[in-house]
Amino acid sequence: MRRKFTLILLFVGLFNFIAAQNQQLTLEEIWGGAFRTKGMDALHSMRNGQQYTILNYDSATKITTVDKYDYETLEKVETIVSSADLDAINHFSSYTFSEDESKLILATEVEPIFRRSRLGKYYVYDIKSKQLDLISEWKIQEPTFSPDASKVAYVFENNIYIKDLQSGEVTQVTTDGVKNKIINGVTDWVYEEEFSFVRAFDWNKSGEYLAYIRFDETNVPEFSMDVYGETLYPTQHVFKYPKAGEENSKVSLHTYNLETSTTKTVDLKDAYYIPRIQWTEDEDVLSIQAINRHQNDLKLYFHKIDGQTQMVLNETDDAYVDITDNLTFLADNSFIWTSEKDGFNHIYHYDKNGKLVNQITSGPWEVTSYYGYDKNSNRVFYQSVENGSINRDVYSIRLNGEDKTRLSNETGTNRATFSADFSYFINAFSSATTPPKYTLNNSKNGKLIKEIVNNNDLLEKLANYQLSPKEFSTIEVNGNSLNMWMIKPADFDPNKEYPLFMSQYSGPGSQSVSNSWMGTNDYWYQMLAQNGYVIVCVDGRGTGFKGAEFKKVTYKELGKYEVEDQIAAARQLGQLPFIDHQRIGIWGWSYGGFMSTNCILKGNDVFSLAIAVAPVTSWRFYDTVYTERYMRTPQENASGYDDNSPLNYPELLKGDYLLVHGTADDNVHVQNAMRMASALIQANKQFDWAIYPDKNHGIYGGATRLQLYTKMTNFIYENLGNKENQNQPTTKK
Repeated sequence: MRRKFTLILLFVGLFNFIAAQNQQLTLEEIWGGAFRTKGMDALHSMRNGQQYTILNYDSATKITTVDKYDYETLEKVETIVSSADLDAINHFSSYTFSEDESKLILATEVEPIFRRSRLGKYYVYDIKSKQLDLISEWKIQEPTFSPDASKVAYVFENNIYIKDLQSGEVTQVTTDGVKNKIINGVTDWVYEEEFSFVRAFDWNKSGEYLAYIRFDETNVPEFSMDVYGETLYPTQHVFKYPKAGEENSKVSLHTYNLETSTTKTVDLKDAYYIPRIQWTEDEDVLSIQAINRHQNDLKLYFHKIDGQTQMVLNETDDAYVDITDNLTFLADNSFIWTSEKDGFNHIYHYDKNGKLVNQITSGPWEVTSYYGYDKNSNRVFYQSVENGSINRDVYSIRLNGEDKTRLSNETGTNRATFSADFSYFINAFSSATTPPKYTLNNSKNGKLIKEIVNNNDLLEKLANYQLSPKEFSTIEVNGNSLNMWMIKPADFDPNKEYPLFMSQYSGPGSQSVSNSWMGTNDYWYQMLAQNGYVIVCVDGRGTGFKGAEFKKVTYKELGKYEVEDQIAAARQLGQLPFIDHQRIGIWGWSYGGFMSTNCILKGNDVFSLAIAVAPVTSWRFYDTVYTERYMRTPQENASGYDDNSPLNYPELLKGDYLLVHGTADDNVHVQNAMRMASALIQANKQFDWAIYPDKNHGIYGGATRLQLYTKMTNFIYENLGNKENQNQPTTKK
């Protein structure tokens, strides 16, 4: 009797174990954060290189602190400031040190403007005296300490101001700022979005001068969006948005002398865009990157305050030149620069006159991140794809290009954050099988000092689910070896046929096939695989990290070669014995939505379903900087725009198409979806669509993502699978 009872218990335990391993993913779990990974808060390395600070927030007490930690021990050394000790503010959302680390700027009441720009009320906190001072009664942008921390420059209502922190006196540097007309010191919409910066002013080393960019967007066409809200009448959001071929802001560069309160204009002759300004190690020399409208002729200027401007470097390309933040000045004003001029992105060293000293890195692989230069060891630190284009490793190398050292030791995606003196780095590692883990390492040889954070508990949790590995491979398409991953159902049966669902983004220089841990969409793909689908992602021509030629082949023809590759890959995959070639779907967001729309039209004999979220449907509707970089203007390249615009061949639609957009998308305007819908209606084509009121390009907030993914999932089940028995693959014929 006793023995029989034990056997029953064992059987029940085994049944529960098997059942647990077969647990099914749900959209509620995926979008409820059930599989969120632990990470590390953004840290600021102190100047001594031995300590760092982190912003900590206690959700129970609602107290915010800036805490200092020791790199070697990872133990907290002290609390620099706590909101509990500040009468004027309850909490703050970010902090910035002055150069000498004697003061902090604390951000409160922050509200977004666009993707990167923010308005907020900011305070200066003196660490020694513990005094807290409000910079301005009004919400301002981009407050920045002078080098000696005696002043703060900021922008209010498109004008630049400087506040003397000792006297409290405020000087207005510019006076002509007007909304939707003149901007001083911060960027316009298209610079912020495409050149990836907001603060367009910079202090020189001595704090005697302020350089700034002025934007005259008077003649830039306006775009308006209805904001429906919850009031009786909708409102309109109106802003300047230059669409391809239209007029951009007229930009000019100026220097302001604090002592004399005078402003001078820097003559840059034919400069069309000014995507970067940066003071050099010489306090009277300003570096300027200027580029033409086609973005294939980049000039680096050195401007002396006395008025002399010298071009020290001129980089040209048959297609385009990318703008980066990799310019680094050494003590002698020689500089480090990255370039694709040999066909792959590499690091170069130039003297102060722009003469090449040497190419630091070289080879048929790409440098993917430049971390910086350590003058003490005379070494450059970087990340690259030397270990395969889907992987990332961290390296150091001498300035002369010798003695290269691999600092990371696991295959996957490694990203480093270095201490200020480059003695330590925190390595963030993940792979397709290992969730993110953070380790402290020695920067000399990469030796592990200690593990800081791991996600082993997530792995234990996921062991209860029926998941499938990502299978990485390459597929030969149109004469190219393309990176690919595939997810099969965990109970995969090669004697059955499965519907195929393809994911991609495909934009210039992007990458979707990487050896890194799962993002939220990957759990969705796993859920689809649990329900009898094979999921595939292919990075076609035009994507990144395989050399300039591979990336730039799509120049002037966005949507041609990338679409050809996805169609050809789908056709080839459809020939596999376990794929039902009559049930192939594709989806994408933004550029990926542009792609999926084109694929179901031009590949209507291959794809039976497509989902397009926030898609561009004509590059004529998108902004100047991005579009013209890859396409030139519509006036110069009309066929490139129109031959690849799905608006021009809606009659090709045969399969099931779901179109999704947010009405408050300031990036890819809902106009794209409306025009696509109109074209399909006039072609008498049936389609499904969903419009999300007051949602931007990300379409999120509250239950929005859950509702969207429920809609997309049901659309796939109902149209790509068998509606009556949607979770089952078909038996091979």
